Amino acid sequence: MTTTDTPANSSQNVLVDSHAGQLSHTGRLRRLAAFTQNTAGGNPAGVWIGETLPSSEEMQKIATQVGFSETAFIAPASGKVRMIRYYSPEAEVAFCGHATIASGVALGDSDGDNTYLLNTTVGEVPVTVQTRNNLRTAALTSVEPEYQDAPESLLENILAILSWKRDELDPAIPPARAYAGNWHFVLAAASKERLDNLQYDFEALKQLMLDDDLTTLQLVWRDSEGVFHSRNPFPVGGVVEDPATGAAAAALGGYLREAGLIKAPAEITLRQGEIMGRPGLLDVSIPVTGGISVSGTAVSLD
Repeated sequence: MTTTDTPANSSQNVLVDSHAGQLSHTGRLRRLAAFTQNTAGGNPAGVWIGETLPSSEEMQKIATQVGFSETAFIAPASGKVRMIRYYSPEAEVAFCGHATIASGVALGDSDGDNTYLLNTTVGEVPVTVQTRNNLRTAALTSVEPEYQDAPESLLENILAILSWKRDELDPAIPPARAYAGNWHFVLAAASKERLDNLQYDFEALKQLMLDDDLTTLQLVWRDSEGVFHSRNPFPVGGVVEDPATGAAAAALGGYLREAGLIKAPAEITLRQGEIMGRPGLLDVSIPVTGGISVSGTAVSLD
């Protein structure tokens, strides 16, 4: 499955209980592409907004039907503080950056520009929505980031599955596990050619990531001081590759700061999805302390 699979109808205003066949919850389901100004770019996400959250079974069912890498479910339908849950086509995910950006723009469309506080399963994530030149942008601030040096055995296994060699890695950015809401494995290539050539055993990588509680691989190549190219395998969500991954971008920013690999405050841009034909831009703001900010645009696919 890829993130460009055809979704179910997105203009549904109700969810139907799959067991009883009766109306269970009301809400609006939208489709948006995050981190792009073009419907052909960025990462598509579903955003469901209603008065109360559906059951976990219902959320999983609708996320599977939508078929995007993530669908966000938000309740209540008004107010600045909202509950939010994220589902991939296969499982619930603790946090998702691109679906948060899409959610912020959707909330801005319905309730106006504001700072919305999203209660996720990993903590509170504020999202500031602004309109500039008739284009809405959203900026999330992650929970406190952290990182761990990559265990040697985990690194060896990932390199073997990717068919990457140690001498193809960038020694200036050591491999690491990085967290800003969920865990990602950061692996920096020494060349764009190495990053561009991505093939892997889907089931083998999926099992390894499940065993190590990893959400994506954050594969990057540093083009310049403030520009990275990124690719994100996401087999645990049933997706070969994610075209724009805000959670991994926040985790990368936190890792660079906490490991002393960048001098904060700093701004970096991640270019992702280009080789997939869905280019996106993720702007990452790295403060001296606290959560990492990831911002971008989102456009409606409805």
